Amino acid sequence: MAPMRTEHDTLGSKEVPDDALYGIHTQRALENFGVSGRRVRIELIRAITLVKKACALTHLELDALPRDIADAIVSACDGVLAGRHDDAFVTDALQGGAGTSTNMNVNEVLANLALLKLGGRPGDYARVSPLDHVNRGQSTNDVYPSALRIAAITLVRELADALAKLQESLQKKEVAFADILKLGRTQLMDAAPVALGQAFGAYAQAIARDRWRIYKVEERLRQINLGGTAVGTGAAADRRYTFRVAEILRDLSGLGLARAEYPMDLTQNNDVFVEVSGLLKACAVNLLKISGDLRLLNSGPRGGLGEIRLEARQVGSSIMPGKVNPVIPECVAQCAMQTVANDAAITLAAASGQLELNAFLPLIADALLDSLTLLRNAVTRFRTACIDTLEADPAACARHLEASTAPALLLVPTLGYDAAAALAKKSLETGIPISQLLTPNS
Repeated sequence: MAPMRTEHDTLGSKEVPDDALYGIHTQRALENFGVSGRRVRIELIRAITLVKKACALTHLELDALPRDIADAIVSACDGVLAGRHDDAFVTDALQGGAGTSTNMNVNEVLANLALLKLGGRPGDYARVSPLDHVNRGQSTNDVYPSALRIAAITLVRELADALAKLQESLQKKEVAFADILKLGRTQLMDAAPVALGQAFGAYAQAIARDRWRIYKVEERLRQINLGGTAVGTGAAADRRYTFRVAEILRDLSGLGLARAEYPMDLTQNNDVFVEVSGLLKACAVNLLKISGDLRLLNSGPRGGLGEIRLEARQVGSSIMPGKVNPVIPECVAQCAMQTVANDAAITLAAASGQLELNAFLPLIADALLDSLTLLRNAVTRFRTACIDTLEADPAACARHLEASTAPALLLVPTLGYDAAAALAKKSLETGIPISQLLTPNS
């Protein structure tokens, strides 16, 4: 049996693996939760760690922490931020307590790393305490939402950049396919002639809107309630600290963070995350629509539309020889669907807060960061493995257009609607293209 150490909290005592960097609060979380099988996202862990570093530096500046302890905590933070201790953060993504278990997991890991730095042993909290030193002047209720904003901003920027590149790829196809006429369809029925390039230009416009909306939403995430402590009033924190810590965190993060004008608002209200998620849902809707269009245009290769050819990425069936599926658009579609589902979860969680706090912030964090990561990755894969490599089939485009009644639309201004409709009806009945019906011998 592995050696254990005994730690204590206000509920009693509990054994913790002797070599664990976490402590009793995390151990209780491991026993209480573990429902999703997913750990808290590492982006959030590192953002919380960055907050802890800012707090330690602020307390050092204000002489509220001894230098050796502050320096050891900062060093511990740097190690976590460098990715050296990811396996120490073990709490489940979905947890009660409004994120307290995650905050304490970080507090305990940083305290124990600081102890090791000072020549001590994990669990020797009389020297470096997870609560009195690492968590000094803080509450989960101001640390967690501030960190979530930092993690979200970072991913928002990455997604906006990925969308900009996708927009550019679509615009290149718009130019490349500008001279290829095809059959435009409305309600899946023959409608009007269009250029294949115009279809990709429309996709580019939709993605451009997504890029701009997501780029701008960063502004909504920059306010933080750090320093507000439990309910946003700053209780149990030095007033000098509450103002200075936001400045130091802004410098450390390189983000345009600012202390909230009314921290109590950000402590209890999470509508900003609903707003961000709503824009992600709009982006997901566009991706779902575009990926669906590409699947239709690629359908076949003999029994479908076949007006574009997606790159063959893998064998499509374990029993049907020769079958190749549009796997990249299918993958992108599922990422989009999950984002829409995440938006519903975020909406319910944000609406379920009560009085001075929302206990369901862990769900909001997990779902929001999941959506941002899914969309960033899906948009990049969509561009590199689908849009950039797809080709047009001009012959199939011409064949479908020639066989359709769509050219009748162009005759309405000269022949009138009824005469054009009669030509379209005759074309359908005889199978003779409209272009041939217009010739003198037809």
